[in-house]
Amino acid sequence: MKTQKTLSLLTSISLALLLGTNFSCSPDQKSEHTTWSHYGGSPDQSKFFNGSQITKENVNQLEIAWNYPIEDNNFYSFSPIVVDTIMYVYGKNNSLIALNAVTGKEIWIHTDLRGLSRRGINYWESEDKSDKRLVFTLNNSLQEIDALTGQSITDFGTGGYVDLRVGLDRDQTSIRRMQSMMPGVIFGDLVILGSAPGETFFSPPGYVRAYNVVTGKLEWTFHTIPQPGEFGYDTWPKDAYKYVGAVNVWSEMTVDEERGIVFLPVGSPTYDFYGADREGAGLFGNSLVALDAKTGKRLWHYQTVHHDLWDYDLASAPQLLTINKDGKEIDVVAVATKHGFVFVFDRDTGEPVFPIEERPFPASEMPGEKSWATQPIPAVIPDFTRHEVTKETLNPYFSDEVKEQWYQRLDTAKSALYIPPSDKYETITMPGALGGASYGNTGTNPEKGIMYIMAQDYASIYKLSKVVPVEPVLSDDEKNKISTLYEGSCQTCHGEGMKGSGAGPSLINAGTRYSYDEFKTLLSEGRGRMPAFVHIEEATILAMHRYLGGSPSRFRGMMTASDAPEITGPVVASGGIKIPDDTTRAAPLEDYPADVVHPEDRYTTAYGTEWQALTAPPWASIFAYDLNNGTVKWRQPIGLDSAFSKGDKTTGAPSGTIRKGMVITSTDIVFATGKGGIVYAFDADNGKILWETTLDNESTGQPGMYVVNGKQYLVINASNRFDPSSYDFSKRPGALPKGYVVYSLPE
Repeated sequence: MKTQKTLSLLTSISLALLLGTNFSCSPDQKSEHTTWSHYGGSPDQSKFFNGSQITKENVNQLEIAWNYPIEDNNFYSFSPIVVDTIMYVYGKNNSLIALNAVTGKEIWIHTDLRGLSRRGINYWESEDKSDKRLVFTLNNSLQEIDALTGQSITDFGTGGYVDLRVGLDRDQTSIRRMQSMMPGVIFGDLVILGSAPGETFFSPPGYVRAYNVVTGKLEWTFHTIPQPGEFGYDTWPKDAYKYVGAVNVWSEMTVDEERGIVFLPVGSPTYDFYGADREGAGLFGNSLVALDAKTGKRLWHYQTVHHDLWDYDLASAPQLLTINKDGKEIDVVAVATKHGFVFVFDRDTGEPVFPIEERPFPASEMPGEKSWATQPIPAVIPDFTRHEVTKETLNPYFSDEVKEQWYQRLDTAKSALYIPPSDKYETITMPGALGGASYGNTGTNPEKGIMYIMAQDYASIYKLSKVVPVEPVLSDDEKNKISTLYEGSCQTCHGEGMKGSGAGPSLINAGTRYSYDEFKTLLSEGRGRMPAFVHIEEATILAMHRYLGGSPSRFRGMMTASDAPEITGPVVASGGIKIPDDTTRAAPLEDYPADVVHPEDRYTTAYGTEWQALTAPPWASIFAYDLNNGTVKWRQPIGLDSAFSKGDKTTGAPSGTIRKGMVITSTDIVFATGKGGIVYAFDADNGKILWETTLDNESTGQPGMYVVNGKQYLVINASNRFDPSSYDFSKRPGALPKGYVVYSLPE
């Protein structure tokens, strides 16, 4: 095995040398922010890059250096990383591809990695650089590939993989999904992973775990839902750890390498909108948690939402900055939230740097529900979203007919911050579950104390209803619900009668192409421009799968070789590690354990995100926060919308920041992507647009930046179709195919 690996290494190095690849690497590059070998650039997720070539004066001269087509009809939200002069991307029918970062020429292709973590992968190398690995999750497994040869590493874990369903204190055969769309983060010889177990009743718990990169051994587990005897256990009902799920980190984790601290932005508990079975504050739900990265021991925490009923996950990367406040330098960690607030803490102690007040909010009227009486609100730092929808703030571009419909709805609905959902009336929450700041939406200039936030005003409309048992045959009521759901959330892209359109494929008999697990993952995580529908009840997902021709008893998808485009190029492997078929799967947990006292009824609500532009613009913006004094330095709209504003660039765009990202440079430029394929270069000091271009395809994923032989490059994933409401630039003359686009200054 070792001899074979050595030969493969020599072969790969020889090939790389032929391509002009240089494998040298400064030992302290990571801490200097001069590489982009992590999802957010470096383990601190700052999206900050230290490079001098691209400046405010010449940024408007950027031009396309090369592009790499993905060559299939899939949508990818993958965030490329660059190590030395090799770039790693995802495309060509779910293949991981190594490219020469100077020319875009393929070095190797590992095909058929269907189920790879959608947003990216991790890179790790040994101190002597003799061992270089790509670390990623593939469906419910943790796997690795040799970064130089593209071959799977078979002596990792057990037979080349680690089963992520093991060790969650639930029957692992009943766990359908644990994989997060995010790659986790590397610290030393550890890969620290979050999860996305789903957010319905009885989803698995979202424990955070660290594995040894070389062996696959589980090194530590942090119970986000505390067990008996652990800190925070008394903030839950005594048996909650047996049935409550989620409380997971599905987004970006941040590592302070110098201190050895990993900061976790923890999500909400299940069920998000009705918590009668989880009375109490519910630690560590909706909390920023600081752990010793080596041991997983809790150092401190702060809960930003008590007993969450609004799905206000912490979804953006905590940012590490050094600020100068009142003449004193303080190392801080700041987190921006879905509901539009910025919380700033001393990195060592967890003490708030700016005042936070506990303010009273309305009580829930739902049976059995005990909403928390107060919620923490920053008292000095201004918020960055609106918190109410009124008749006066409705979208002015609505037709008179639509406005009148909304006037009537608002007469009976309630809209304000922290109004608990009800079964008696609609609750219009602003921002909703997809609002505020999300993954990829925060970055920092660490030394200047400036934090950049991309955010959107995007409402959710909730109304609770009682959970009813699923029937073996679809009832007329189920068919009507599915039809209503389709018309409200899917028809815009997939067309009338599910026949497909320019924005989305046909869904006729789509259930036959996916196993139930794959179908549930698709709905829960989204794909391309399709949003995630994490709050659809399990029974509804099952009914929809059957409605589309699926069989819940089939575990694997039905894709055949004839469905896949032919792969051309240097293919070195296919399929990753072959995991044995699981013949012992049990049904997902669907009820409380027999010995647990629980509410008589359960309630759920639709996701309520049909109205992306419910209020007046701006709908999406980028902010610069000066955390030295807790003020907003500047704000600019971001993204292009053509449905309402007809191309007015001052409005921003609905969904303008979902699946987008940014790069902040040491030359005080903020690169950011927005809806409509727009790429901006903002002056970091005042927000002035220094350069703007429009991609031929929609941008997704986190942009990246790197330098090779003194030349600085910007790489952007432009592999998605445009929204039907946007201008379709892919049809203009000379448009590039979907893929990865790399910019640089002219020679």
